[in-house]
Amino acid sequence: MLITMKELLKAAKEHKFAVGAFNVADSTFLRAVIEEAEHSNSPAIIAIHPTELEFLTDEFLAYARQRALASHVPLVIHLDHGGSIADIIRAIKCGFTSVMIDGSLLPYEENVALTKQAVEIAHAASVSVEGELGTIGQTGNSIEGGVSVVTYTDPAQAQDFVARTGIDTLAVAIGTAHGIYPKHIKPELQMDILKEISQLVDIPLVLHGGSANPDQEVSDSVQLGICKINISSDMKHAYFKKAREILSTTELWDPNAIYPECITEARNVIRYKMELFHSVGKADLYKGLRYEQRQAESVSLY
Repeated sequence: MLITMKELLKAAKEHKFAVGAFNVADSTFLRAVIEEAEHSNSPAIIAIHPTELEFLTDEFLAYARQRALASHVPLVIHLDHGGSIADIIRAIKCGFTSVMIDGSLLPYEENVALTKQAVEIAHAASVSVEGELGTIGQTGNSIEGGVSVVTYTDPAQAQDFVARTGIDTLAVAIGTAHGIYPKHIKPELQMDILKEISQLVDIPLVLHGGSANPDQEVSDSVQLGICKINISSDMKHAYFKKAREILSTTELWDPNAIYPECITEARNVIRYKMELFHSVGKADLYKGLRYEQRQAESVSLY
């Protein structure tokens, strides 16, 4: 079942659970996410970063859409950290059902203008939009980047940003970072900021940099309004750790001999996150939704 992010997170917000957005870097990661979602009867978000899309090519989306449409669980295909209107239009043409426009490093008014423009284009094609306010840290081992000093989301500004842009979801900065944290760094989420934002903003909130954060803080954040949590590094780390183990101890070269165990390791992480986010078994909440039927009736400008 392929649906929009707005539809997906409406139920998550109402029933107080979060949906994992798992970055898909190739077909084996796509398999890991969808197969585990189906096994756990959980909704899931297939996230693809622009650099990942460059590697995958636009044609990959035809396969991803076909697989998602055939699934019995609700799935969203989401552009992660789109940096320009060109990124947004490309994603819409490819068949994404949700896009993120990331103007978080721009001056506030420029972020508002860029995000509003993205919303006008995407909503015309029945595609959901995620915006971002504040900045996410970086650990130095993720393609998604980040900044060395985090700018926390200002709650009052978040309220203004949502009202002026018309976004469907808002990514907030409360102290997370992209990548795996070094052993000497202990992440601590600023729950007081999140609580204030959730009191002022009525749309679903998003947590980027969800890998390697303390489980209790992540669980608490869900109760305070986080409905989507981005996971990339934890899943990829498990996958490639197993790949390195296999390649360093065998002479195997056939993908069908090497990758099945890697997929299993990635699925183990995905399952753990789904349990932590309380999304296991929640697919039944979405019965009757069919995004593709409504999309066929809408007129895209592109």
